Amino acid sequence: MRKSWATCFARFWCAIRAVAGWQAQSGALATRMGDNAVQRFSRPHHHFCAPPMSHLSSPTSSRLPALNTQAVDAPYEDLPADRELVLKVIPMPADANPNGDIFGGWVMAQMDLAGAVLPARHAQGRLVTVAVNEFIFKQPVRVGDILTFLARMVRIGNTSMQVHVSVFSERLSAQGKYVKVTEATMTYVAIDEHGRPRSVPRRTL
Repeated sequence: MRKSWATCFARFWCAIRAVAGWQAQSGALATRMGDNAVQRFSRPHHHFCAPPMSHLSSPTSSRLPALNTQAVDAPYEDLPADRELVLKVIPMPADANPNGDIFGGWVMAQMDLAGAVLPARHAQGRLVTVAVNEFIFKQPVRVGDILTFLARMVRIGNTSMQVHVSVFSERLSAQGKYVKVTEATMTYVAIDEHGRPRSVPRRTL
């Protein structure tokens, strides 16, 4: 009985030493692998090294266009009383081009949103933009300007609706004074759930 107990204890102790030795070897191997990996990836011209990305460490302001504060020689206008306010928005630096002026395409996209407000009341459902007569930009838009979008229904047909949209800007240094930026007549068509034209329920202006 004593011999059997001593044998079991010896085997148990050998197993513990074997596990400890394996863990020590594994740790040393991992350390060597880690050192090799650090040395390998720290080489200046290794093919796995990505090119320096200095723009990520630069301040955010250096990647944005500089604010254009140049004065614009434009007459101030009164807002037309026969049109409805459908949208007000302030452009941000991310909407500006390298010159610091707002992209014309951004203004056009806002006009498309603003122009759909009044036709949506008459369509009472889905509608799509099908035509724009023209965009003529009279004045630039600057970062921080308050843009005012005014709309007026022009015509309501069987399936289509025309709306006139005007855009006015309030400069940062001249709040309450409006400069006309652009205007356009936009055509929308009411559609059903299958995308086909449908009759406009409300046809009174």
